[in-house]
Amino acid sequence: MNYRTNAGWDKWARQQTGGAGVDVVVEVGGAGTLERSVKAVKTGGHVALIGVLSGMGAFNPLPILMKAVRLQGVFVGSRAMFEQMNCIIAEKQIRPVIDRVFPFAEAPAAFKYLESGSHFGKVVMSV
Repeated sequence: MNYRTNAGWDKWARQQTGGAGVDVVVEVGGAGTLERSVKAVKTGGHVALIGVLSGMGAFNPLPILMKAVRLQGVFVGSRAMFEQMNCIIAEKQIRPVIDRVFPFAEAPAAFKYLESGSHFGKVVMSV
């Protein structure tokens, strides 16, 4: 789901699950989108907070309590965690969404594109 083209992604997530909500939300926006993440997750679900792209702000924690949602901050982790993650990525055949690939010679343009925030997925430089 592209959250940039569908501002009501929390409603979409609930519709896709027959109104129940999703099991897990990977929240990268922070306070600006955390409310939508809590709406999108099912009762007893998990919200993994890994970023604050939308900045800081106020958030009402009451819906977390009412839905028994587990909100967990995620940090970079240790080498062992990194290796475990890579094993899971390989096992589940997880592939990243690549928005655009730039040749290395166009590195300044790639950084400018990344800085614009208009990408969805990864911005890649080929060497």
